[in-house]
This record gives sequence, C-alpha cells and structure tokens, in this order.
Amino acid sequence: MSAVHTRYPALTVRAGRRAFERLREQPFTAGDVHVIPGAAGGPKALGISGLDKAIFGDFLPGVPQERSLIGSSIGSWRFAAVASTDDPKAQLARLADLYTSQRFAKGVSMAEVSRKSVLFLEELLAGHEDHILNHPWYRLNVVVVRSRGMLEHDTRGRLSLGLMNAISANMVSRRHLGRFMERGIIHDARVKAPLAKLVDFPSHEVPLSRDNLMSALLASASIPMVMSGVRNIPGAPDGLYRDGGLLDYHLDLPYEQPGVILYPHFTDKVVPGWFDKTLPWRRGDATRLQDVLLVSPSPEYLESLPDRKLPDRKDFERYIGDDAGRERAWRKAIAESDRLGDEFMELVVSGRLKDVMRPLNGKR
Repeated sequence: MSAVHTRYPALTVRAGRRAFERLREQPFTAGDVHVIPGAAGGPKALGISGLDKAIFGDFLPGVPQERSLIGSSIGSWRFAAVASTDDPKAQLARLADLYTSQRFAKGVSMAEVSRKSVLFLEELLAGHEDHILNHPWYRLNVVVVRSRGMLEHDTRGRLSLGLMNAISANMVSRRHLGRFMERGIIHDARVKAPLAKLVDFPSHEVPLSRDNLMSALLASASIPMVMSGVRNIPGAPDGLYRDGGLLDYHLDLPYEQPGVILYPHFTDKVVPGWFDKTLPWRRGDATRLQDVLLVSPSPEYLESLPDRKLPDRKDFERYIGDDAGRERAWRKAIAESDRLGDEFMELVVSGRLKDVMRPLNGKR
C-alpha cells in the first residue's frame, strides 16, 4: 500500500444508530461484516475502485465467512467481478479499465449501448460463471425492476411518457412507483436475500443460475432511454426488466443480518430511488439503516480530483469529441482512489475508525 495522504481525510465515515453504538464499544473487524450493498451510479464506481480493492482484497479475506453482496446496476457488476475470481483486486481493476475504455458516438441508440454492454460483461465475466455461483464465501444478489404500464415499451415516445408519469407520481409519494414497476431480487440459490419481507413495493425473488446470471446483470444496469430493457429473464416472471436503481438507487432496504453492514459508497447519504436524486427531503429510512457503516470519499478528496468530482455518465457528453481527455480524467480518479483504500485500512488497523465516525442521518 502507498503512504496515506495526510493533508486532509480522504474518507467520510458515517454510521447508523445501532452500528454507531456498537463500534464505539468494540473495534470494527471483518468478522462483523455479513452484508455489503452496492449502489447504482454508473462510472462513479470507478472513483471508489481503490476502496473496493482494499475491502475485498485486504480487509474481508482476513475473516473468511459467508457474506451477501447486494447490488443494483453498477453495484451488481462490481460484486459479480469480486465473486468471479480469487483475485478481486485484479478483476476490479479490469472492470475499471473496460468501463473507461468504452466509447459511444453522439446520438448512439439504446440497442447499441446494450450490445456493447453485453460485450463488456462477456469480456469481464465469461468463463467465470461457476465461480460466481459457487463462491465459497460470497453470495451475489442482483436487484432489477420489472416494468409495468407504459414502461413496458422501449419506443422512445411511449417510454418517455411513462417516465414522466412515474416522475410525477413519485413527487406525490414514492409508494406510487408500484404502479410502474416491480422489484426483483435475483439471489444466490444457496441462501435467501439478506432482507426482511419486502412490503413497500410488489417484489419477487428468483434464484441465480447459469441461465439467468448474465441477463440479470444486464437488466440491473439497463437505464431507460440509455439502454434497451431485457425481456424475460430466465426463471423470473415474464416481462421487460430494467435498472434496479430505478426503485433501489442506494439500496434503502430492510436488511436482516447479525452484524454491521459495510457500505462502500459514492456519497455520504442514502437516496432511496433514482427519481429521488433531485428531492432533498427524500432520504433513507433511519431504522433500515441503523446497522450501516457508510464509507465514502470526503468533500476535500472530491475537490482534488479532475473536474472536482467522481467520474459520471455526464462525462460522455462533457468530453464529447475528446474521449482521450475523458479517459485521462477517469484514469487519474481511479489511480487516486487507492488513497481511499489505504485510509480505510489505516483507520481499521489503528482503531481510529470510531474517532472519525459520525452519525448517518436518515428519515425517521
């Protein structure tokens, strides 16, 4: 590991009520961790690659035990990469490199983005399917949504109208999204998803298999108007499946587990759904998040990056005609993210984690 940067903290550490109390009384160890969530957020994942590498390559292997990895969109891709190999650091680096190297022409079609995403997943994971499904410790859970109503259409006109209706309904109440989509959890066949009974939206659970692994991962990242939906995931109810982040952007879910939920995240807050990004009053439920330890880049760290932020999807437009410039900025952010991992390990090993930990504020 490289030397830890000392000018300012690279990490923000926040804990839910029960995790905060627990970690004030006893040191945080890998044995505490049974669940790791992974949020939707596209290229933002590249900006915390070094944190992922430290957690999955250095920290958690110290106590090998069954752990559920639950992700929507890029979160599920990160975790599939981790579970696909005995060298998660190398595979996470490969994911970041493959993602950075993607290039899209202006006005690219949804079908073309989906085609390239299939190739991406095949290059990253083909031949590793059995390792993912039979990993000795990790249990992968992929979050998707099944479209309802006008969201069942992939034509731009109808889909746009369906999205506008869903956004309007969500402004009134998040529960109205149940008219437009149903949650799917496609989980490791050996165990149930690490969740209490899901009652907020219509939901179904489906075991992961060789037949549905790739289609589930593709669906989980299929952003409407950017990618085509995925029709009829094997083993799941018939329908058109889309990005799990539409309902579960930051995975504000009723977790069931015996310890601390370690959450490597892009930001220091939890936003329930994709349509809630612009609604500052929509935050995660404090009761659901009471066992969460959320670790994210600090504001000072973000200010030090190219463009003063993590990579994001808007960079494809911001750097239109300058793919090489975007790739340089992203690779710089990826390289810098090793500082996040170094600082995380230093906080854990030194026992200083409790000194920097702050409450995770959520809706009560």
